[in-house]
Amino acid sequence: MTSSNPIVSVENLIVRYGEKVVLDGVNAAVSPSEIRVILGGSGCGKTTLLRSIVGLIKPYSGRVKLFGRQIEDMESDADSDILRRVGVLFQNGALLGSLTVAQNVALPLELHTDLQPAVVDEIVRYKLSQVELPHAYGLFPGELSGGMRKRAALARALALDPPLLFCDEPSAGLDPVTSAGLDLLLLRLRETLGITVIVVTHELFSIEKIADKILFLHKGKTLFDGLYTDARKIEDGPVADFFLRKETK
Repeated sequence: MTSSNPIVSVENLIVRYGEKVVLDGVNAAVSPSEIRVILGGSGCGKTTLLRSIVGLIKPYSGRVKLFGRQIEDMESDADSDILRRVGVLFQNGALLGSLTVAQNVALPLELHTDLQPAVVDEIVRYKLSQVELPHAYGLFPGELSGGMRKRAALARALALDPPLLFCDEPSAGLDPVTSAGLDLLLLRLRETLGITVIVVTHELFSIEKIADKILFLHKGKTLFDGLYTDARKIEDGPVADFFLRKETK
């Protein structure tokens, strides 16, 4: 798959909640091994776009393609196979508090493979080492710090070796040092695994550190789609205001 064959393609996507149009003709193409950051003010449609790409929201019109295939029905076997190639790091981590970290990470492997328990355990330990969390194997989520919970959730998202990873506000609730460590981890995973990463965030330091390209949404429309360095050259309007942290109308 080359840059001319995007791993994610969004074409004229319109999403409505009743009469309210949340996404209005959004287009995007994400290349393999790219880190694309989705930006915009509150209520602009960032999370809706993320949920639409992974098949959690059915669009009013337009289409989404993953790995060159249109996602139409999450319940179909073909679409389910495609979606197993996608990892998701939820904003709050979404770890199950009654299970240990190891059991949380093992869940995708137990649900979607026929691997023997010993092999699953080996993979779990490897995934935890990838996110620098081997010591948390037998701990419960409630025993972890916020940053450790995010890393444990990331290990679970990577359990099936997905080539595509979605992160919804990965730095939310983290202190600057912990957030910076998570940014470096995402960059290292992209370098070592070659994964494609799509991130929804509003953290300026994270955006500067990790973004290859950004997609800026404003009132449900695409206002900018391109290199981060080019976005920073914009001198006025909502994009410039976002980076200057001004109020936008």
